[in-house]
Amino acid sequence: MNASFAPEGAQWLNEPEWRVDGEVLEMRAREGSDLWQVTSYGFARDTGHALLHPLEPGQACEVDVLADMSEQFDQAGLLVRVDATHWLKAGLELADGRLGASAVFTDRRSDWSTSPVDEWAGAWVRLRISRGADSLTVRARPEGGQWRLVRLVPFSASGWVGVGPYCCSPSRAGYVARFRALADGPADEELHP
Repeated sequence: MNASFAPEGAQWLNEPEWRVDGEVLEMRAREGSDLWQVTSYGFARDTGHALLHPLEPGQACEVDVLADMSEQFDQAGLLVRVDATHWLKAGLELADGRLGASAVFTDRRSDWSTSPVDEWAGAWVRLRISRGADSLTVRARPEGGQWRLVRLVPFSASGWVGVGPYCCSPSRAGYVARFRALADGPADEELHP
């Protein structure tokens, strides 16, 4: 896989304060930053931060995220985006005092799934999204651990689709998301390898 934090065609969505420290990209989320559309909460937010580059069918994107969230709804991971109302964010999020492997799929309205992974706190966690012909497959694993299936969602967008590291901090200022080893390569060939 090829690795770089500035792949060809990369562009910021809501550019945050950021810096590269050695091999680590740090993004400081603005207070109130979020990606959400309507469901249950009744609001639409498109203020999350992401560094996106093209994702074609048959490709995958991976990144390591440091699981150091400390306040309600601190979150970081990978975003796949078509536009403000068609996207998937997947990664790690602190909610109700628990660290979760979470995913939000939005097709005009957002849904949310999360699974507790408290044992991953403080670790680097590898996230992977594969784009198939009609779906996105999300996997995660702690450093040195086994891949876990996080989510499989229908996805058949045409036109430009972006992918890359994202972060949000809906509840506070000061959250710094840390990423390393961004890489692109071929999508997973099978759902159950």
